[in-house]
Amino acid sequence: MKKTMLSTMIAGALLVSACNSEPEKPVVPETAAPAVEAVAKTEAVTATTGLSNADKLATLSTYANIASANYSDAVTDAKTLQTAISAFVAEPTEATLQAAKDAWLVSRESYGTTEIFRLSNGPIDAEDGWVAETYGGVEGELNSWPLDENMIDYTIDANNERTTGNIIDTVGLFTPGGEDVTAVDVTTLTPEVLGELNTNGGDANVAAGYHAIEFMLWGQDQDYNNMIEDTISNGAMTAGQRPLTDFTIDKLAKRRLAYLGSVAEKMVDDLSVVASAWEDKVSGDKGLYRAALLEQLTGDQASKNIELSTALKQIFAGVGVFSKSELANERIAVAVLTPSEEDEHSCFSDNTHRDIALNYQGIKNVLLGEYKGEKVGPAFIDNLSTEEQAEIATLMADIETRIATINTLATTTMHFDYQIRPENEESVQNIVTLKNQLRRLGDQMVTVSKAYGISLTTNDVTDAEETQL
Repeated sequence: MKKTMLSTMIAGALLVSACNSEPEKPVVPETAAPAVEAVAKTEAVTATTGLSNADKLATLSTYANIASANYSDAVTDAKTLQTAISAFVAEPTEATLQAAKDAWLVSRESYGTTEIFRLSNGPIDAEDGWVAETYGGVEGELNSWPLDENMIDYTIDANNERTTGNIIDTVGLFTPGGEDVTAVDVTTLTPEVLGELNTNGGDANVAAGYHAIEFMLWGQDQDYNNMIEDTISNGAMTAGQRPLTDFTIDKLAKRRLAYLGSVAEKMVDDLSVVASAWEDKVSGDKGLYRAALLEQLTGDQASKNIELSTALKQIFAGVGVFSKSELANERIAVAVLTPSEEDEHSCFSDNTHRDIALNYQGIKNVLLGEYKGEKVGPAFIDNLSTEEQAEIATLMADIETRIATINTLATTTMHFDYQIRPENEESVQNIVTLKNQLRRLGDQMVTVSKAYGISLTTNDVTDAEETQL
């Protein structure tokens, strides 16, 4: 297989670095060989591409190794967040609150790059079949947004009144708003109760996951009356300002602390289930998906193996849809073109600039076969022609320059919620162009798939239900 030229082509356009620690070298399972051995018996070369099944499976193994390492890091960081929240619950002070916020920001660094493994019928969000039955498709329990924060705790509404009738201030049965709702006893706030509440009555009825924790730690950032006036947490560099007293002297302080403890526990449990699917050794459900993806299952489990062309097609389409419809459209375009602070990804902490950078980094990781800047193995991009690689390299370099601009502004001048304001024409144009470039990158998965003998159209890499703007 051709060695990729893409890394060197875009080396001059560095992606913004994580805001915390120096990246460590990736730890990936040492199981690339079994993936190749699984097809050693059939070295048939695909006539249209010149690639053997072993070559294709080797790149798929790289993808699985990246997923395994990335999810392992995400679980580690989620557990660190849980520990920080436990310390805050035990002793709520300004210092422990800030430590919990810092741990949340760190946890988003590793989770953000895992999102590229969505939309491919994998363990994070498969909707049917044995993968969904085995791992539960818990993405909605982990990263649902935008959320209706009024369901969780108080906010200040458009009339400058404090809202009531939420999970925190209810003891007994709580009935969420929406359709087909089920009343839930919230007297004791356990992980199981939060699971019953999550998306109960609608997708915005979020009670679990990263953004529920974010809201509890930072509190409301948006002015529901007037986004431009921004009277709730006024300032281009000011995120949510939930007071410590909400967790100390307020009459509902213990409820908030109990909620935080339970939502952190549930998040670690849910994320651990997904991570276990990517383990390199099969033990019960652990490692089962990875082995099936690499066609390694035998005996009674062999029927679960995912046919090679099916696996690649799902992944290529998923990467395309994530770049084009999820990141570019739902996470960027909806926020900037509306414009709506409510529709930016991490709107309470004003961490959206990192969400965008990390989601893109996840795309880059799987295309280049890298993790934390280190080569993991043969990459999807390796089998494109020099011209095709150059075209994608140019596109990615421009994307990275625009993301770097967003990050610089967010850390020096104005958070993303101010960058999308109509009066900030230059930053708006940068974000809109970034959106367009990410959509073009999604379409490039049609080209990538051809190198593997798989036919995709631009419709295949577009979510038919994406928001129309």
